[in-house]
Amino acid sequence: MDWRDVGFYARARLSRGVGRWLNRGAPPPAPPAPLDDALRGAVTPLGLTRLLEGRTNPEREAAVARWLGARGVPFARERFATFEGSGENFCVEVGRGDRALVLIAHHDAVPGSPGANDNAASVAVLLSLLERWAAREPRGRVRLLFPACEEVGYLGSRLWVRAHGVSDVRGVLSLELPGVGDSLAVWDAEAATPFLTAVRGAFEGLGLRADESYHVIGRIPVFGSDHRAFAAAGVPAYGLTTVPAAEADALRQFVFRPVRSALRSAVRRPPPFDTYHTPRDTSATLDPTALERLAAALDAVVAELGSGS
Repeated sequence: MDWRDVGFYARARLSRGVGRWLNRGAPPPAPPAPLDDALRGAVTPLGLTRLLEGRTNPEREAAVARWLGARGVPFARERFATFEGSGENFCVEVGRGDRALVLIAHHDAVPGSPGANDNAASVAVLLSLLERWAAREPRGRVRLLFPACEEVGYLGSRLWVRAHGVSDVRGVLSLELPGVGDSLAVWDAEAATPFLTAVRGAFEGLGLRADESYHVIGRIPVFGSDHRAFAAAGVPAYGLTTVPAAEADALRQFVFRPVRSALRSAVRRPPPFDTYHTPRDTSATLDPTALERLAAALDAVVAELGSGS
């Protein structure tokens, strides 16, 4: 343990406390879909969101492992327990190559929220890509990481990096809030890197336009995700989120002025943050087109990196 771990723990406790205060008096979320129904459902990002939506964190964790096992997908699993929290990370390797693109979707949610957009839909996007790649192996090596305890200072990813290092990592994208909006945002991208250039090239190959249908944003205060564990180890690593273009100005105010945003958040938060960490974060609020757009963008990034490997 070091003092940085204590800092992560303290921030996570504070975040949970704020979340409970904001959600006080809210009705309990609806019960989740029966797991067997979700396992047999459509293998689409929206359909697979039901796999985790509305379940407790241990149930979400077990659902991911059960889906991978039912599909015959080989995966590594690593359980951990520290003073900060406990859980299990899952990792799937596909493709070939010396260095891997790491795509991350945490499977935990905050208590009291069904956790559809944060972050069941991100897990669903990656699982749908796995189904796609079962019939067509991607060019290049891809590592899909499904960590626990992102909501506890991305604990699962910090422990993964400590155990495995980053020497074979080419770049990292962590998925957050993928299901609301019509444009993509790559965030925590403070400096140009060959990896960021490849991501841009993949997006533009799909017809996306910079500062219109996709945005590259510098480091965001307060909000973070699993990629930061990798960035701290020295590899290019960014968050990837779907946002509504019409809310761009409001979102900039919200994420870059966190103190003012915290004071105003009880009144209005711009999408996709209007349901973030609340009982309203259900699959009914998600746009299947947004989820498919993100899946196509990730597939394009994999192809772009594979063409240059």
